[in-house]
Amino acid sequence: MTTQRRVVIAGDVIDDIVVVPDAAIRRDTDTPSSIRFRAGGSAANTAAWLGSIGGSVDFVGIVGTLDLARHGELLERHGVRAHLRGDDELPTGTIIVLVEGEQRAMLTERGANAVFDPDDVTDSLLAGAAVLLLTGHTLSGQTSAAAIRSLISRARALDVEVAVSPGSAGHIADSGVDAFLHAFEGATILLPSLDEGRVITGVESPGAVASALLEIAPLVVMTMGGDGIVVAASSELTHVEVERVTAVDPTGAGDAFSAGFLDEWVRSGDPVEAARAGALVAARSVLIVGGRP
Repeated sequence: MTTQRRVVIAGDVIDDIVVVPDAAIRRDTDTPSSIRFRAGGSAANTAAWLGSIGGSVDFVGIVGTLDLARHGELLERHGVRAHLRGDDELPTGTIIVLVEGEQRAMLTERGANAVFDPDDVTDSLLAGAAVLLLTGHTLSGQTSAAAIRSLISRARALDVEVAVSPGSAGHIADSGVDAFLHAFEGATILLPSLDEGRVITGVESPGAVASALLEIAPLVVMTMGGDGIVVAASSELTHVEVERVTAVDPTGAGDAFSAGFLDEWVRSGDPVEAARAGALVAARSVLIVGGRP
């Protein structure tokens, strides 16, 4: 694999506690459930999926110091080159993911992710890469919009494309749309869900959302669950059908999609074929518990 196909991913690393109740949750008593501990984090999940399907990927993130070896090993077993920094004061981020059918509720402690430093993504790591992927979750805690914009500028100066997966509609709303747009100015690929796109643009119909997002990035690939994908480029919209599957756990489906998309896009440069590839990886991801392969 050539270095021009290499992807650099930077952002959140999380320990997920995934809870799937066997029945409706009962208050003040036990509800039998499946409870699994899984490594997670949107950016780290994407790196793991990308490495697992043969992509060349470097990941940059931060965890609690005591978890450095464990999280490095978990990424490396999927073929990811992990560049992790440990924080002596903050723990690794943790999320309790409560799964109810195709819906989820998430209780989140950002932990060490709150002090992620975009400068950890060095110019030497970016040099020769095809694309840098960031998630909207990078804009949280003490990580400033200016630092994110500086990283994007450094990547573009090295002729590296910059893709952004917004993270979640709720996160964008909490951060503020203006803050999100300010932080990720200069990105060249946007990988939102329809809900995220609606929050960013303030419009409703998928076509209108995708068209409005083209004012932010020249390539938009918007997922709509079982309703397919809209690929928007040069004012042209292409709808990509997807196969509907019954989800066991939807956690990380968007992350898996990003992995499959980028793997094909750095090979062929064809965003429609890349969207189809992303959909296939996402379909695999919802058949397992947790956000990683």
